[in-house]
Amino acid sequence: MCEVLKKKLDAKNISYTENNSVEEMLSLGIEQVPVLRVNDTLLKFGDAVGWVNQQKETAE
Repeated sequence: MCEVLKKKLDAKNISYTENNSVEEMLSLGIEQVPVLRVNDTLLKFGDAVGWVNQQKETAE
């Protein structure tokens, strides 16, 4: 996972699961990383950063 995106998620205390399975990514149509999956929506890096920035910090 991209360190920038990881740091942003961690800073907002947003839990996530890192998936490095190339086979699964290809089956989802992901050809370029990083991609953040929110529910069933795949967000490319710029959109993912925008989404994270809009989130309020969650309690741990």
